[in-house]
Amino acid sequence: MQKSNINSRFTAPAQWQPELFTEPGIFSTLAAIFPLAEQVDFPSPELLTEWLHQHTALQDWSFVDSTMLDADGRYYEDFIAQSQQIPLRANNWHDLFGALIWCLFPKSKQLMNQLHMVEIRRFGSKERTVVRHKLTLLDECGVILCIRPSQRFLLDLLRQQHWTAAFYQHKDLWATLNPMIFGHANYEMATRPFIGLTAKLWCIELPEQAGLAESIKGYNFVDELLVKQLVQPALLLDNQQLSPLPLLGVPGWYKGQDQAFYADTSYFRPKRQNLESSEQQQGLKHDKNRSSG
Repeated sequence: MQKSNINSRFTAPAQWQPELFTEPGIFSTLAAIFPLAEQVDFPSPELLTEWLHQHTALQDWSFVDSTMLDADGRYYEDFIAQSQQIPLRANNWHDLFGALIWCLFPKSKQLMNQLHMVEIRRFGSKERTVVRHKLTLLDECGVILCIRPSQRFLLDLLRQQHWTAAFYQHKDLWATLNPMIFGHANYEMATRPFIGLTAKLWCIELPEQAGLAESIKGYNFVDELLVKQLVQPALLLDNQQLSPLPLLGVPGWYKGQDQAFYADTSYFRPKRQNLESSEQQQGLKHDKNRSSG
């Protein structure tokens, strides 16, 4: 894995790579639900529509080639809302993963489209309102973490950016958390992972004894909970939501996650107030040593 160059632009692989879905890691959940490793090329809109109908109640919805949107002339969100068709660019990783998220979180994706349309009707399509900005961050970069009261300390560690404690010292806890990627750009960039790959954390709090099923049933459950959150403007605009999350730090989502990996502060950056506090302590220690001399 190479450190990202701030001046470089990410480029996904040009060709289909089924091997991405054969090894344990960030794509394991997708591979367990969809036969991605069996495909010899990018899944077509027709095949993705079959998967959509198989896993959701959106039987009247479909994926279509993006040329239909180009010929139509309507705004992207407006086209989806009115036609119940979701445009996809051919052989495109970003749009492929976007389609799979529709299959996993259909109610949330529908609601987000509706929320975009409410904002567009009020302010027009050119103005990116705060609500639309938040929706886009979740849509592109979100990772959903369901937290029970006894696990709240882990959420606090993540939001305070105590990465080694959250990811490494409590790595065994993550096996029970089942973090779910919602942002399809996360998946796209994970096709060529790099230092700097950062998601946005969205928390859903669960009762202590609540279970979270594996596979598609777990996604259905979380989809219902996310919908209930998204209709609450205060939650959507809560600054604690969508806090930064170094994606490759999530236990099990990348190889070589030893203590030295998490010690790389170019990626696992401390929160600014933590950094300033540390610098102040170092300064006091330095002054004390000078006084003692």
